[in-house]
Amino acid sequence: MRLALVGAVLAIVTVLLPDTANAQFGLRGGPLGVARFAVGHVIGLSRLRHSRMAVRGSRYRSAAMSAQDPRGGERGRPANPYVLRAALTAQAALSGWHGGRRPQGWWRHPDGSYGWIGPVFWPFAHDNLTTAIVFGDTTSLSLYGYGDIYAAIFAPYAAPELAAYTAPQGRRARRVPTVEAVCDSSDTGGLPVDRIASAVQPNEMQRTALDELAAAWTAARDTIRTSCPAQAPMTAAERLGVMQARLDAMIKATDALAAPLDKFVGLLDDGQKAKLESLANERRAALAAAQHKDAQAAQAPQASKACDPNYDPRYDVQAQHQYEQLVQQQWPAADIVSTLKLDDTGSARLDVLQDTTLRTLETLSSCPMKAEATPQARLAAVKLRLQTMQQAVGGVSDALDDFEADLSDEQKAAFEAMGPKRGM
Repeated sequence: MRLALVGAVLAIVTVLLPDTANAQFGLRGGPLGVARFAVGHVIGLSRLRHSRMAVRGSRYRSAAMSAQDPRGGERGRPANPYVLRAALTAQAALSGWHGGRRPQGWWRHPDGSYGWIGPVFWPFAHDNLTTAIVFGDTTSLSLYGYGDIYAAIFAPYAAPELAAYTAPQGRRARRVPTVEAVCDSSDTGGLPVDRIASAVQPNEMQRTALDELAAAWTAARDTIRTSCPAQAPMTAAERLGVMQARLDAMIKATDALAAPLDKFVGLLDDGQKAKLESLANERRAALAAAQHKDAQAAQAPQASKACDPNYDPRYDVQAQHQYEQLVQQQWPAADIVSTLKLDDTGSARLDVLQDTTLRTLETLSSCPMKAEATPQARLAAVKLRLQTMQQAVGGVSDALDDFEADLSDEQKAAFEAMGPKRGM
């Protein structure tokens, strides 16, 4: 078990994280749930190789921002929606980026998809809400967290690269999707009304409630669209602001869905509720069928240990050692202090920013969310997750404001240039 956990963390350090910055600083508070972080991020790594291969195919360029239905697949086999999503979004995420030494993009999610595409955070927000609430699949939702906050602080895109998403120019920019195209990508047609109606066979009153729910779902999509940035965020503070605006819009969307969802489900009899829940069961079955048995066997021991709420990584010496290595790779603290010529106060504020951000490893665990039995319960769980993330982003934003409070414009510019290599 322990070797499996260490292997999981090493896989993350090797595949997921940016280049080592050789930082040296004290660690406070123990490993902060490193096991949950590590094994949660192992989910999807077995599919990452296939995602990268798919990205290379030119057939994905014209459909880079298309949503995918998890049903069906080539040769009659069920398609894995996360492999498809990773293949499609990587093209859009990387099209404006020069590549550096890791052309797959250091800020990608463990399943190969991206939480940031150019200036847009959470490009498939509406689609992820639908799959989580209707189909009970929170895989994508659970992967949003520390990595996306880290990417907001140490941006993957430099200013000229971001400009390609907002004002494409030249031959190379033709491959770069516009901000509008990225933001419109979450328009998947709204609530899958036909599938729900086919499953539950609603009477006239139930059908009216279903139509009302569909209208609310469309309004929720429009609410999320309004959070699309009109301009590319150029600083860490602006990027964190984009995150907060997006999360706020998603929370408002869940609030708007609560009443019509409760009304519709409340009108169903027990048999119809079971048929509605069968949609979630079908989704889980499709995902299970798409996974390789050997990958499942390799991941099971890690997931069972790291996602166990009774597991305390503070007493796992090897896990803590791997956590320290992870932190050193993630945070170029020594380089920041040296480059910005920080005094003791500035260094202390940097420590607070670092610790506040790292704390989100635990508060935003990427372990799968609890499987709730009803759409209403799933909606409540999704809202709670979004609120937790919003609070985490707010805390990091406050710490960043404190850190930058006494910095000169030159120091702020130098800080914006820190972090993983963004381009050639």
